Amino acid sequence: MSYLPLFIDTSGKKCLVVGGGKVASRKLIPILESNMSVVLISPKIIDDIFENFIDNENFTYQERKFVKSDISDQLLVVAATNCKATNSLVAKIAKDKNILINMAEDSAIGNTLIPSVVNRDPIKIAISSGAASPILTRLVKTKLETVIPYSFSKLAEVMMEYRSKVKNAFSKISDRRDFWEIFLDGPISEMVLSGHIVKAKKALDKSLKEKKILEKTGEVYLVGAGPGDPELLSFKALRLMQKADVVIYDRLVSEPIMNLIRHEAEKIYVGKQRSDHAMPQENINHLLARLALEGKKVLRLKGGDPFIFGRGGEEIESLINDDIPFQIVPGITAASGCASYAGIPLTHRDYSQACIFVTGHLRDGTVNLNWKMLAHEKQTLVFYMGMHGSKIICEELIKHGLKSTTPAALIVKGTTVDQEVIIGDLENMPKIIMENKIIPPTLLIIGDVVKLHNKLKWFDPFSIKNKKNIHL
Repeated sequence: MSYLPLFIDTSGKKCLVVGGGKVASRKLIPILESNMSVVLISPKIIDDIFENFIDNENFTYQERKFVKSDISDQLLVVAATNCKATNSLVAKIAKDKNILINMAEDSAIGNTLIPSVVNRDPIKIAISSGAASPILTRLVKTKLETVIPYSFSKLAEVMMEYRSKVKNAFSKISDRRDFWEIFLDGPISEMVLSGHIVKAKKALDKSLKEKKILEKTGEVYLVGAGPGDPELLSFKALRLMQKADVVIYDRLVSEPIMNLIRHEAEKIYVGKQRSDHAMPQENINHLLARLALEGKKVLRLKGGDPFIFGRGGEEIESLINDDIPFQIVPGITAASGCASYAGIPLTHRDYSQACIFVTGHLRDGTVNLNWKMLAHEKQTLVFYMGMHGSKIICEELIKHGLKSTTPAALIVKGTTVDQEVIIGDLENMPKIIMENKIIPPTLLIIGDVVKLHNKLKWFDPFSIKNKKNIHL
């Protein structure tokens, strides 16, 4: 059967639903959202229908059995009973009267499908498998939901509001097309998507007042890539990764995440590790500004979260000085991601009432920290970049009051298929690190919550590679 995808204004049009079960309940959602006037006929209805629709002004429930005369002048009839004979009768009568009929269980008998919808009102995307597989339709819808931001509705509303204004400002169709293409591809549309509607409208008003086609301007996206697992990326991060012209990325951004970047994008590595910086931070700041001023969409991709030991603040300061538009997209920081994948809760009512994130490598290269503040029981310490300073860290914590038997965990390449969790304590952790020739990135967690690792661990990449956690 061939179907025509068609959007129709159904406001106030009549719809009859025969049946009062789960299937009818599902069908009612999109039908009532389209403002149709619905009559549902069934001897009884499930609680969901009563709770969700009974008070809707466009919904009427008639508690009785279906009779042939119920079908008269409706635009749409839905057969959704648990009786095959009744459904077939409803379909026959509707077809004889040239009324659209949707069959909930046997689509081939009907002539109308109610599609799954990705709703970004006024944008609507209807999805149908032609009655082949509702499960496949649901899968397609789920994938589309992940790549189309909810804020696209605001984008469509702004474009609708300015459509006539743009038409009045630019008489040529080609100029109007150029205007909207640059709008959608540039920072003004990103203002809308980020919720800065007033700011976006001011920029549009200025351009229309001067009757100038929008200029292509650059922008910087400071995006947190998370600890390594690409499935931990946010929807917004993925969208901007697919939009960038140039990507400036760090050592801690995993290969699977890099593979999600738009293939045509230029990639520039600026990674840093101990005593080895591919590019000094000041040069990175200048590079971001220069590329954006050239009109390029620049993705600054950083492992974890850019504002947690990521020097994101320094990079944004330089952009502000040059009046360059930017966005910040937080990522799951290593402490949260790696601890979760290791089965170590950072807080727990029985073990820890506080959690402190600490850098194990200061700007001057020392590990000169406030040990008195850090060395307390009932709190969790998470050291970023702490592996090379682990000996000093453990010694100072013991010196300032923590027991030498305080549990410690070193998580190596957390959230990835190469993750390892090394369990020890303050006394033996430095020795474990030295003997196992561990390669960063690592995260050091100290506190009684580490005791929960054996019980709560769930992520097991070692079953694939025949590895085992190291426990001493």
